[in-house]
Amino acid sequence: MDNENVPKRSIERRKRRAKRREVRTLAVDIGGSGIKAVVMDERGRPLTVADRANTPENAAPRAVLRIIQRLARKQGQFDRVSVGFPGVVRNGVVCTEGNLHPKWFGFNLARKLEKTLKRPARALNDADMQGFGAISGRGVELVITLGTGLGSALFVDGRLVPNVEMGYDPLGGKSYQNLLGNKARKKIGNKKWNRRVRRAIDAFDQIFHYDALYIGGGNSDRINFKLPSGVRTVSNVSGLLGGIALWK
Repeated sequence: MDNENVPKRSIERRKRRAKRREVRTLAVDIGGSGIKAVVMDERGRPLTVADRANTPENAAPRAVLRIIQRLARKQGQFDRVSVGFPGVVRNGVVCTEGNLHPKWFGFNLARKLEKTLKRPARALNDADMQGFGAISGRGVELVITLGTGLGSALFVDGRLVPNVEMGYDPLGGKSYQNLLGNKARKKIGNKKWNRRVRRAIDAFDQIFHYDALYIGGGNSDRINFKLPSGVRTVSNVSGLLGGIALWK
């Protein structure tokens, strides 16, 4: 045996073992208008190009799962699944259907995905998942998503305060969901909608006294005013990259 080749072979073996140990996570973001998917490494870095499909008009569980299955096949190899859903999720079970079909209520999304994709799966509120991909982990950090409705997530020193749903007003009247959602934007126009967003940012600051506010969602790029200090928009890709946090 050529002793000079031993170290090289040892290095190659370690590389192969490390490659075998690498866990690939399929992250899925279910939205009112679109469903996105990407595969990430263990650090939350994308390994594939994110893909998107329109959310079906009849966004019942079966129809959405068919789309996720199709996106998953296109993304290639993965070992586990993280999914963000636009509603309250507890232990993988959907507790509010958000802007989707009423059949989502009580649906065990994590378990059904495991059966469909043959991989371990975990589910979380979509704004919570986006927050994990955006926050710094220091102080009070608030995340809102502007899309079909309004999603929200609150973090304190990197720890999630689960199921914070600011979009709904349980006391009646008009909620942020109705005032800032996409239906309202189309009805009143971007100019008036932007004024509402600006007032909402001020209101959230008074309520939470946050250190940072991150704004995501499909309509975040429609904001046309200068954001206050500590407030910034984030890429929708962060809604996928945060999926790695479900396994930490």
